[in-house]
Amino acid sequence: MKILFVCLGNICRSPTAEGVFRAVAEREAAFARGEVTHVDSAGTGDWHVGDPPDRRTVAAARRRGYDLSRLRARQVAEGDFHDFDLLLAMDRANLAELQRLRPAGSRAQVKLFLEYAPEAGEVEVPDPYYGGEPGFERVLDLCEAAATALLRDLRRR
Repeated sequence: MKILFVCLGNICRSPTAEGVFRAVAEREAAFARGEVTHVDSAGTGDWHVGDPPDRRTVAAARRRGYDLSRLRARQVAEGDFHDFDLLLAMDRANLAELQRLRPAGSRAQVKLFLEYAPEAGEVEVPDPYYGGEPGFERVLDLCEAAATALLRDLRRR
């Protein structure tokens, strides 16, 4: 399974989801077992291409033991719809954009990330960019819940 996490600029939510899911998958040996073969993140917009994640995102993740320092923003490309099995949007707006960009013939599933964690009580991962530290912590809470549930779902298949 190859998974791509998607938000708007690829500097807050989707790199957090990538880093959290990668850590959960490594801890649970999902890569070693071949359950997950590749994880990445991207944005639907191009404003931050090549930039590292937002410093507040990196700091919040570091406090919980996640290292996002090597990640760099990139924009979703047409090839992603053929290279990845599952594209997970952080919110409805990015989900709609992925559905609009999806080329004919793509067999990738395109869903909301939080569909995997209905117990979280939210459908969308909120964008913390214009808020304070609590927003970045909330993103981590939601990503941790959804990442664990996603891996559980992959194992049931």
